[in-house]
Amino acid sequence: MDLFALTRALIDLDSTTGQEKPVVDYLFAHLSEFAALFNGRIERISAAPARDNLFLAFGDPTVTLSTHMDTVPPYFSSSDGGEHIRGRGACDAKGILAAMIASAETLLVSGARNFGLLFVVGEERDSAGAKAAAVSPRGSRFLINGEPTENRLALGSKGALRFEILARGKLAHSAYPELGHSAIHSLLDTLAEIRLIPLPSDAILGQSTLNIGTIRGGRAPNVVADEASAEIMFRLVGEPEWLRAAVARAAAAHKVEAREVLFNSAIHLSSLEGLPTTVVAFTTDIPTFNGSWGRPFLIGPGSIHDAHTAEERISKKDLGDAVQIYARMVRQLLATGAVS
Repeated sequence: MDLFALTRALIDLDSTTGQEKPVVDYLFAHLSEFAALFNGRIERISAAPARDNLFLAFGDPTVTLSTHMDTVPPYFSSSDGGEHIRGRGACDAKGILAAMIASAETLLVSGARNFGLLFVVGEERDSAGAKAAAVSPRGSRFLINGEPTENRLALGSKGALRFEILARGKLAHSAYPELGHSAIHSLLDTLAEIRLIPLPSDAILGQSTLNIGTIRGGRAPNVVADEASAEIMFRLVGEPEWLRAAVARAAAAHKVEAREVLFNSAIHLSSLEGLPTTVVAFTTDIPTFNGSWGRPFLIGPGSIHDAHTAEERISKKDLGDAVQIYARMVRQLLATGAVS
């Protein structure tokens, strides 16, 4: 199994969130042969209509290697830059997926058993795959979740709290604004108030942050807007209740709706002897799994700073190193279950 060829083959299948079927079908065919060769079993686990997770087990899995198959838009195909492989999903997370498969082959050739591979849909948007997997565990005691951490074991990750802010107004000619009500003005006033909410910090995870990701609304420059919306995301380091209340107060003050879309809690994670560590600000599927697939670890090749960009890439060296790191972690957890 060629690690770099597999990485490029996966990148060249567009699997933007909600459209994962091509890569799921490809992997099911590819891994069915792999399972047969090493006396494993493979199954599709439905997460949503036409959206399946894949689970591959060799024996009774004590350790499961897991990452996601979906990517953010826009899609662009792979290219080989010599030291790097480029393309959408190169580091987030198709290179990681390929490294996990290659590490499974390494383990099986050496005689290791009792581990699994779990690949899920929807991580980039709705965590649909992790939600489905959480209610259908397979007995695993440890979950190694793959995201780009530069091959360092994350000691924690920030949570996420996402809202859609919806404002409604009354149409009018812009020459007579007093006859209408601008939804855009209400939206902007609400966002201004939300930006003033004091955000806490954590000694390990750092500072909570806010991003106003999208703003839409209005019909024309000479029309008072009757609708407007925004999508905002907080990266959290603590509990969300007080922040939910603060956003609700700001929305109520300007008569707009704050609709919660997603919540993932901040997490603190374990270290493993011999692996360098880091702390990450991004959110993963780990809180959604909620321990159902075992005690979680977070590690993977590539840099988060390359993910979601027009220059997404992953180092071939990092990919090769990840294969050995994943195999080593599985062996250590199978042998001793040792966690520091």
